Amino acid sequence: MSGLLKITLTKSTICAPKKHCAVVAGLGLSKLNQTVERQDTAPIRGMINKVSHLLTVE
Repeated sequence: MSGLLKITLTKSTICAPKKHCAVVAGLGLSKLNQTVERQDTAPIRGMINKVSHLLTVE
C-alpha cells in the first residue's frame, strides 16, 4: 500500500447524504472535477469505498 492515488470528484454532492458530503470534504475535495493526490492508506481507501459512486480514482 504505497504510492499516490489521484482522486477526482466527478458527481455533485448536492443530493448526497450529509455523511457522504463530510467524507468528500475529508478527502479535500470541494468543487466538481477537482483532483487531489492522497497517499494509498487503509483509511483513505475506506473513505473512497464509502463514496465511490461520486469519485473517479486513478
